[in-house]
Amino acid sequence: MATDTDGEIDLEYELDERPPLPKSILLGLQHVAVMIVPATLVAYIVGGHVGLGGVDMAYLVQMVLLFSGLATVVQAYTVGPVGARLPIVMGTSFTFVSAAQDIGASYGLAAVFGAILVSGFVVEGLIGWQFERIEPFFPPLVTGLVVVIIGLYLIPVAMDYAAGGVNASDYGAMHNLGLATLVLAIALGLNLFADGVARVLSILAGIAVGYVVAIAAGIVNFQTVSEAAWIALPRPGEFGVAFEPVPIVTFAFLFLVSAMETVGDMSSITAAEGRNPTDKEFRGGLFTDGLLSSIGSAFGAFPVTSFSQNAGMVNFTGVMSRHVVGIAGGFLILLGFVPKVGAAITTIPEAVFGGAVLLMAGMVAASGLRLIVLHTDLNRRNMVIVATSLGLGLGVTTTPGALAGLPSAAEMFFRQPVIVTGLMALILNTFVPGDQSPLFDAPAAAQSAETPTVETPTDD
Repeated sequence: MATDTDGEIDLEYELDERPPLPKSILLGLQHVAVMIVPATLVAYIVGGHVGLGGVDMAYLVQMVLLFSGLATVVQAYTVGPVGARLPIVMGTSFTFVSAAQDIGASYGLAAVFGAILVSGFVVEGLIGWQFERIEPFFPPLVTGLVVVIIGLYLIPVAMDYAAGGVNASDYGAMHNLGLATLVLAIALGLNLFADGVARVLSILAGIAVGYVVAIAAGIVNFQTVSEAAWIALPRPGEFGVAFEPVPIVTFAFLFLVSAMETVGDMSSITAAEGRNPTDKEFRGGLFTDGLLSSIGSAFGAFPVTSFSQNAGMVNFTGVMSRHVVGIAGGFLILLGFVPKVGAAITTIPEAVFGGAVLLMAGMVAASGLRLIVLHTDLNRRNMVIVATSLGLGLGVTTTPGALAGLPSAAEMFFRQPVIVTGLMALILNTFVPGDQSPLFDAPAAAQSAETPTVETPTDD
């Protein structure tokens, strides 16, 4: 994703500064609080779709927390060429949700984790190594459309959760809709009318209140929490690893999309210093995405990538210290070794999560739209690209039966809305003459690539 860089902001703590330890701990906990809900929701959504039980679901959440923490610490401090030495909070991305659901249901979770293992570091490692060559093919028009379709795809998922969950015996019951509405109302109210920490933690507050109400109503079952251990180590091959061509190709393209998200988030963070990331920072950040995703998949973790809301927090608070983010990563690692935390999260009713997912899905789509509007001239050429890409992406997800005549492998690949939208946007933007085409506007693209190296940054 591209970002505005209007100049550096007044930083309370710069990149290598260390705030006092008590303050660092509180700031680190705030980063954890902002990302823990959306990060664990990916595991919750995919695990629920493939029919995992409470114990297995808790383990998925545990691995999400553990590898999100490891990747965050590596980004802050680096291990050789891996890591950017930037305050990047890592977590699982909604980019992979639809593919993980479909592949998990058709091939099993072993094929999902096998595809991540193969494509994670291969794709993002290649992108990191050849970043300068690839970047012009993903201008804001292309990446913005990908973000929009991710949000739009998740809206029906959110509605199913708000109703109580697919196949739930009380699907659509008033108590489910009431819980989802309560969470949505609280999150909206705090986000629109509160300031400071209350606004930043609005979704977490909504879920917390909804959860308390659900407990009071007697619809929360704590059996999985009592059965979960206090301490447990990750188990290699917990869900198996299988290598299937279609899942591997599918995840390879999605990692390409995820890499562009990470590029945008890194640019957002360094914008606080009035600059764009260096090639070394880009390369190390993308290597972390791919390598930790591949390693994590062997233990049952979904792909990790940078979290946009935490990148925004750096600019919001003026705290750019990578040591604060390192502390946040440490907290996530500790939580990842405590299965009771994952088990506790899985006790939250699906309707409560539904209210939160609905808001976040809409915000994801809105942020993609904003990215397009701010950085793209919506002339006839670009409007046609937007219409075609979104039309096909929504078409394959709302009417999947339309692809029934394709070979099974092709049907699986083209049933993914993110892939269809991203591919169409990439192809049309590349080969149709226009100001964002890397083929027909190469001199301008080259000039744009050089601009961030000067002291006064410009818009992407």
